[in-house]
Amino acid sequence: MTSRKKHSPRSAKPALTCEELIRYGRQIAMPQFGRKGQERLHRARVAIVGMGGLGSPAAIYLATAGIGTLGLVDCDRVALSNLHRQVVHPDANVGRAKTESAAAVLSALNPRVTIRQHPERLSPENAADVLAPYDIVLDGSDNFPTRYLVNAACVLLGKPLVYGSVWRFEGQASVFAMRNGPCYSCLYPDPPPPDLAADCTEGGVLGVLPGIVGLIQATETIKLITGLGKPLVGRLLMYDALGMAFREVAILKDPACPVCGRNRRLKNTRDIRKMADALPAAGASEDEISPKALRAMLKKKGSIVLLDVRQPEEHEYCRIPNSILIPLNKLASRMRKLGRSATYVVYCRSGCRGDTAMRQLREAGFKRVKNLAGGILAWADKVDPSVRIY
Repeated sequence: MTSRKKHSPRSAKPALTCEELIRYGRQIAMPQFGRKGQERLHRARVAIVGMGGLGSPAAIYLATAGIGTLGLVDCDRVALSNLHRQVVHPDANVGRAKTESAAAVLSALNPRVTIRQHPERLSPENAADVLAPYDIVLDGSDNFPTRYLVNAACVLLGKPLVYGSVWRFEGQASVFAMRNGPCYSCLYPDPPPPDLAADCTEGGVLGVLPGIVGLIQATETIKLITGLGKPLVGRLLMYDALGMAFREVAILKDPACPVCGRNRRLKNTRDIRKMADALPAAGASEDEISPKALRAMLKKKGSIVLLDVRQPEEHEYCRIPNSILIPLNKLASRMRKLGRSATYVVYCRSGCRGDTAMRQLREAGFKRVKNLAGGILAWADKVDPSVRIY
């Protein structure tokens, strides 16, 4: 496994073997592709950030297509709730590190592909080092801070960025950070406000949707490597699963973009941290309480009510001790039974539903309400590792 090791100069991969010529024969048979195209894939190095719904199908098809080296970047472990869409992970791997789980499956599918694992959280401090050895970066992340971070690192390193995102029944894909093309910050200069920043955990996602968008990302990656076709540079491809419709929106490079514009502030790796600190945090709330602060508050045994706003099956699967369950969709009708003198800490899985519940309670006149930052996932990570994650 590798993580933050310095990149050594690339040694040329040996020529395609007879077995590989047979394995990839249907691709090689295409006159536009040929043996030259396969050899380019054979020499290519692709980093995939996030081995979730988008990264899973992309990794499977890039591995079977014959990409020479795949770098898998993810710090999470496989959870039961991942399996309906994160198709690279089998049921038996629940609880296993996602990079390990994916590497085992990909190596079984195609042992000729070199798999590099980066089982760490991508941060402003390590992003450039982790991504530098690769030719192309495929972003399969599911949160805005990581998307902005990957974009900044790719612009700084001169690496093409193959972007994708999904939410409920809709998906997007594009190619950023190409010479003379726009970057992600040209399209979205700032993260959305908290009430629009829900990820698929809170907003939901149709299980097949990440497969469609992830394969579009894999297709764009292969096109960039082989030089075939017209990549999605300066174009945002939008997919509506319910209407089964695709449409395109033109994206212009912003001359004033602080990441890629003429007078950009991004000059070196230190600037990545400065830009990350300057971005307004998506979903951040001044009314949040950290897991450790909540633990300290609970030890004082004051009149604190822990309010779980998830669904009953989630509460049954795992919970913070002594919490009461009122699902978010029933909160409005049941809050009249709640006493107004207590201090409430609401929580959900990762924070978004809790933020909505906190706002509803405040609008109804409850004065002392806080949302658990990061939800029960953060509680399990920072306070109680015995809590089952999902």
